[in-house]
Amino acid sequence: MNNNFFCHSRQFMPGKTEIKNRIEKLKAEINHHRYLYHVLDRQEISEGALDSLKSQLFRLEQENPELITPDSPTQRVEGRVMDKFEKVAHNPPLLSLFDAFSEKDMQEWEARNLRFLISDFRFAESGKNKNSTFDIRHSKLMNYYCELKFDGLAMSLIYDKGIFIQGATRGDGKVGEDVTNNLRTIESIPLNLHLPEQADLEKIGLDQKRIRILSDAIEKGRVIIRGEAVMNKKVFQELNEKYARENKKLLANPRNGAAGSIRQLDPRVAAERRLDFYAYAIGNAQELELDTHEQELAIAKLLGLKVFAKNKFCRDLAEVQDFYKQCEKDRAKLPMEVDGVVVKVNDLKSWPILGVVGKGPRYAMAYKFAAEEATTRLIAVAWQVGRTGTLTPIGVLEPVRVGGVTVSNVTLHNMDEISRLGLMVGDTVIIARAGDVIPKVIKVLAGLRTGAEKAILAPEKCPICGSVVERAAGEVAYRCANKECYAVNLRRLEHWASKGAIDIEGLGPKVVEQLVQAGLVRDVSDFYALKKDDLMSLERFAEKSAENLVKAIQAKKEIDLARFIYALGIRHVGEENAILLAQKFSIFPPKADQPWAGNFQFPILQLSQFFLSLEPEQLEEFEDIGPIVAQSIHDWWRDEKNIALLEKLEQQGVTIINHKSEIINHKFKDKTFVLTGTLSGLTRDEAKAKIRELGAKIATAVSKKTDFVLAGAEAGSKLDKAREIGVSVLSEEDFLKMIS
Repeated sequence: MNNNFFCHSRQFMPGKTEIKNRIEKLKAEINHHRYLYHVLDRQEISEGALDSLKSQLFRLEQENPELITPDSPTQRVEGRVMDKFEKVAHNPPLLSLFDAFSEKDMQEWEARNLRFLISDFRFAESGKNKNSTFDIRHSKLMNYYCELKFDGLAMSLIYDKGIFIQGATRGDGKVGEDVTNNLRTIESIPLNLHLPEQADLEKIGLDQKRIRILSDAIEKGRVIIRGEAVMNKKVFQELNEKYARENKKLLANPRNGAAGSIRQLDPRVAAERRLDFYAYAIGNAQELELDTHEQELAIAKLLGLKVFAKNKFCRDLAEVQDFYKQCEKDRAKLPMEVDGVVVKVNDLKSWPILGVVGKGPRYAMAYKFAAEEATTRLIAVAWQVGRTGTLTPIGVLEPVRVGGVTVSNVTLHNMDEISRLGLMVGDTVIIARAGDVIPKVIKVLAGLRTGAEKAILAPEKCPICGSVVERAAGEVAYRCANKECYAVNLRRLEHWASKGAIDIEGLGPKVVEQLVQAGLVRDVSDFYALKKDDLMSLERFAEKSAENLVKAIQAKKEIDLARFIYALGIRHVGEENAILLAQKFSIFPPKADQPWAGNFQFPILQLSQFFLSLEPEQLEEFEDIGPIVAQSIHDWWRDEKNIALLEKLEQQGVTIINHKSEIINHKFKDKTFVLTGTLSGLTRDEAKAKIRELGAKIATAVSKKTDFVLAGAEAGSKLDKAREIGVSVLSEEDFLKMIS
């Protein structure tokens, strides 16, 4: 039986007419967001989501080339010029780059370049074997130079006789905006170029002729520098903290902060933003007769420009891939926002041969990191039955890569969330995923609707057992009314064995369902009655694997109290509430005359006596236990079936141990922490334990009652919320310093 319990609703399948309409809708949507992003410095969707829309359009046009038109965003350079600054013509143009999203994309790019070089008569006449790719692939022509792709603002700087005379934005690539005065406020942009020493130029491979050409360009002619204006993440955080204190509008993100600074009419505002500038090219490098792009950036550095230190020469695509993976891994630690690696053919003499096609050059590729947001289509809705009988709507998607994985299903939470999003089957949606965070729908792109979309309706019957579905007054969830529903029981069993609960190794969802279908397990107490011979008759079980599973189950007969309470699956009681209830039980020692003296072991039914002695009003007196949770706890311990289950567990020899929660000191007494993102030096459980040892509480959501947000790599909406309401944000390094 399928363990997902999906019941599919209406399907949405596009035809040829719909594809044409889809392309037109995509073009309009992309142009809208490009105008907001490049002209008005505003953003309704993320870069990852916009990239995903462009990728969809490119794919559809490649599959239907007859539908490609000259006005498509895939056929032209991005952006439009703002009217409030003087216009500046770029010569040579500031080109955009094509995007790659996988190692396969990069291999295909290299293969295209190889075919182009082999077919070019200039290359053939240079003495290479026209029918062999081996000579090219292993020659310097296939060396690469890799640069981090900053999420900033592309700039062109002009130096006349060594003096900085003009700086302009990209604009549409041919014409930009004159923002010289604002760029002058950036400390990393030299106001006059440094004349390099001859010995330094010789070290990077320049002969006397080219040294003379470079010197003449600096002293008598023009040098064009291309680069990126960026805002450091630390500066961004400091500015937002300052603006929050002053009740000013906060910056949306570092990229928007940089763009807003560059486009300020008052240079003093730009100076306050403390931007940085990194050079990535000499615009007129061909005139300098240089050999390689690596040499080009070495000269830029000698001229006094800032060049990012982590840029790297790579001998082949294998080294490029290694560099890419390392940069993606270190992404969160970098001082500025980056969204990929720019890979360039290092040999400059091949650039004119490879040339430009459409909006970008053949000799360079933007190898994007896994997007944290992407767009796709909702093609159906399924309903999943949980351990408490709750029916959760699951969105079935056209598969899409987001956050480094392929996503085909996403939780829609409940009908209220579906209504809030205005979601329909057939909609184009933005999916968000950061780090290990579960993917979710964050926005519907209603502008892409065709009229064929269908409303999403709540089910009237359970998709598994066919029982009536109920919605209690005041609640958002729909539930199967049948407490003996197969799906509900199976989820309870899976929850008991899961990592956050009893954590029984080898007892995953597939094995649990196998045991249920074989009639060996009906409730969690049956796990502890399993024998090796019971398992040997099942598929995939040999003597050793059966023996190991029985040992793993028996090893978990002595259970930590907090884990035990959580494993029971009491409605509304999560891990934090389970820990709180275990702490409250700690003030009730096993015997009236026995003082609390640390860890102790006790039978399950003694725990029942504790909870049976408490009324809902008394439970509500416990911190963070509200009336709904209190009533749920009260009712669970008075259900005859639950009491019978506890008795069976005790008969199987299951006991509970209560570990004393010792507070080392009260440094964080009455403080509340929220954790978000991935920590590198600590596990999430280790960090929580340290926080509790210092007397603090842990919450799952950020509010005005939150004192600190501990933010690791790939932190998501909780970090944004903390910044929005002014909650103190701690990096892992900050946190470790505080607790040391």
